[in-house]
Amino acid sequence: MIFRPIVLQELDTALTCLRSDPSTTISAEVVRARIADGEYRPEWIWIAEAGPERVPLALAIWWGLPDDILPRSLDALFTTEAATALTNLDTPGPGARLLPSDPRSAIAAALLTAAHQVFAADSLAVPPEYHLFLPANWRGQPEAAAAVEWRREAAKLAGLRLATERLRFEWEAERPVPTVSERLVFTPEPDDEVFVDLFRRALPGSLDAATTRESLLLGPAEQARNDVAFYHHDMLGDRSWWRIARTPTGQVVGFGIPSRNSAASVVGYLGVLPEFRGRGFVAEILAEVTRVLATEAMATAIRADTDLANHPMIAAFELLGYRETARRLVLSAD
Repeated sequence: MIFRPIVLQELDTALTCLRSDPSTTISAEVVRARIADGEYRPEWIWIAEAGPERVPLALAIWWGLPDDILPRSLDALFTTEAATALTNLDTPGPGARLLPSDPRSAIAAALLTAAHQVFAADSLAVPPEYHLFLPANWRGQPEAAAAVEWRREAAKLAGLRLATERLRFEWEAERPVPTVSERLVFTPEPDDEVFVDLFRRALPGSLDAATTRESLLLGPAEQARNDVAFYHHDMLGDRSWWRIARTPTGQVVGFGIPSRNSAASVVGYLGVLPEFRGRGFVAEILAEVTRVLATEAMATAIRADTDLANHPMIAAFELLGYRETARRLVLSAD
């Protein structure tokens, strides 16, 4: 088998590997659009081929921002009918010759491993996460559960062993815009360093798995600085939307980052300082973020993600009329 990135002239052939699948929203039209805007690159679209005829077996598509040199996440993983028919495949990994029950897992794992090795040689220290975009009740849908099963096995064989499930919520314009908090005063703050300090102070006890993991790898100060840089420079929201939440006496309670990406307005980030948690302030900050996006950004829909384990955040979304629309399973390296 051959594992390699495609060249742009092969795009149409590569896209024949795509199928309608409950693990992703990616279609041929989406791929072409994201190549045009720089979020996908030919060198981030890898194909597995077999035999002298170069029969396509699998396709992997990674995503990044237009200015990125290396990809940030894996968006989609497909195999073809030819892959399903193959047997007696070795799985990748140090000393590993275990045979997964589904040959698709072995082929996809080998493809991911080959790409990870190239990304590592290009100085990407940790393999990109794999994001599976799923229906809200995917475990109760046999087709969706099966689509996750073989992909999760492939990701595990390729080193992506950690799993975090995130819920996607959405607020729509026909719902009432939340009222202004009576306990908090919200003000903009132009100084990025103030937000760096707030991100750092909000880290202890955070229920966001990705933030916690990154802070352990980088340290709280660098993690906070990276977060502020991401929302300021990489996201498309207006910097003037950012808010600090204070009590009427001036105590800082937390902050909210209304923003948007290339697809929609989003609740970018929301933090409550540890000493003020457990008092319902998370819902009031979310209400202000929603109000800013609905009235200042004129958003007709607002999306937001939170971890399955983040019960206070989930309760806040439900309280303010957000509804769960999908889930995202994030598979990452140890």
